[in-house]
Amino acid sequence: MQQAHARRVLSTTLCAAALLVAYMPPGTAQTPAANQAGVSGNASPVVAVPPSELYGALYRDVELAHLYPDSKTFADMVPNAPPQQIVADYARQKDGAQFALKSFVEQRFTLPARETKNYVSDPNQSITAHIDTLWSVLRRDPDASASPWSSLLPLPYPYIVPGDRFDEIYYWDSYFIMLGLRQSGREELLKNELDNFAILIDRYGHIPNGNRTYYLSRSQPPFFAQMVRLAADREGDQVYLRYLPQLRKEYAYWMDGHDKIAAGSAYRHLVRLPDGTLLNRYWDERATPRDESYREDVATAQATPQRNAEDLWRNLRAGGETGWDFSSRWFTDGKTLATIEVTSLIPVDLNCLLVDLERTLAKAYRVQGDASHAENLEQRAAARADAIRRVLWDPQLDAFGDYDFIAHRLTHRLSAATVYPLYAGVATKAQAAAVAATIRARLLRPGGLATTTVNTGQQWDEPNGWAPLQYLAVTGLRRYGHADLAQQIATRWIGTNVTYYQHTGKLVEKYDVDAKAGTTAAGGGEYPLQDGFGWTNGVLRTLMAMYPDAAGPSTRPADVPAGPAGVSEAASAAAAAPKTTHRLRATPAQ
Repeated sequence: MQQAHARRVLSTTLCAAALLVAYMPPGTAQTPAANQAGVSGNASPVVAVPPSELYGALYRDVELAHLYPDSKTFADMVPNAPPQQIVADYARQKDGAQFALKSFVEQRFTLPARETKNYVSDPNQSITAHIDTLWSVLRRDPDASASPWSSLLPLPYPYIVPGDRFDEIYYWDSYFIMLGLRQSGREELLKNELDNFAILIDRYGHIPNGNRTYYLSRSQPPFFAQMVRLAADREGDQVYLRYLPQLRKEYAYWMDGHDKIAAGSAYRHLVRLPDGTLLNRYWDERATPRDESYREDVATAQATPQRNAEDLWRNLRAGGETGWDFSSRWFTDGKTLATIEVTSLIPVDLNCLLVDLERTLAKAYRVQGDASHAENLEQRAAARADAIRRVLWDPQLDAFGDYDFIAHRLTHRLSAATVYPLYAGVATKAQAAAVAATIRARLLRPGGLATTTVNTGQQWDEPNGWAPLQYLAVTGLRRYGHADLAQQIATRWIGTNVTYYQHTGKLVEKYDVDAKAGTTAAGGGEYPLQDGFGWTNGVLRTLMAMYPDAAGPSTRPADVPAGPAGVSEAASAAAAAPKTTHRLRATPAQ
């Protein structure tokens, strides 16, 4: 009972705190791109209030009436009149004998005004050509004409969406998309992505989960620093100076309250352990059902009356910020969504990414000639890296994991997040060797790297594999000299993608990595398997560039047949692929 009470107190504490003044520039900076586009870094033409708050009882009634199969549909619909007028009309009409809710909605809202096209994959294309073609299919034009009452947060530059129901930009997806854009030679579009994120930081003080009003209360795994570094790899160190104001603001968002938080307490994204160690957690500013999953969240709370609903909803929202929505990694009983406790955990992935952000800021200050700030950030990065090695190393699993700061113990739940300290260069050589052995013994599957070892029916659990985790594992293992295991993961994952493409003509959001032939669709989650798919395309394109021989017979495990003799696996897969219709919204190529 005491632990439950402590969780509620920590997860609902909201008080004002100073931003990191030392890292914030005087005034409000804008990117050169924002200035050139005439886009304000501080203001958006959209009313930045989520639909559930704009429409109140109407929103609740529409979602709970199940008018649309996907809760996200109504969240994305655009009103034809000012929200206050619609709300007044609803209050006046809803109790009438002839009132029909669906007719009321259809008369006052429309689906987003983007042309929907059926994209047909070409069976004569290689898989790399297929990916290169898909960038134009997944590309969206600048949102110059967005309605001020739409949930869409307008962006001034073209951007890539993941696909299917995800018709907006997503934060951490976009880094892996950008990797693929680099391989496809789409440098201008890569830069557009980066500038859009810089503008979101200027406008809102952080990068939201996605460019929707209902995502503003949280972010996602912070890959902005790595996006900046990706651009700097091509353009040089001046890139660090160009985006230094936004790097500062990104860091300020995650570290808000750092100078006031007491030992043994938590505030927003921060946790200070009893010994003074400062680390981060995932969080969401709201404690209500998610707009995009409203009906599901209400049902989860109703099925768990013994739990405080607001506490549950905040943790479901924070689960969205993790990017792993959802996984046994976050469940106190290891299997049930209703036991989710994200805000009580210090996650290994988030803190590794913040080490990288601190190092990138230090690099930017070095380029600027500001040695004092650079040294301060380097010290912060070193302290955080040391804390990860101390606090988040699990000798019971021989892997890195997450720490429950309420229960004062590790969660002891193995997941592919153990690769992050290798990716970030935080692990010791001995820890990296142990992680490699654990991966080989417990997470390596015929189709790539499994996300966890527990099958709960959640999408971020076994048997599913996800593109970003494959890339992070491969990169991290190579960094520590475990090239053979890295290659095994990469080639198996490439084989899974290619084989599924051979059978379906599609690249999808996630894959069942236990399926030896790579033909079984992945399951789990709150929505059907999504086609497209942004980060799958980006990671596959990148891994195939890293391992060009993986497009041949060695792509698959030994018990999976290869393609015709003398023909690459990618080519034979493409030749065998059916002409498949993809219901993706397309815009013309630039």
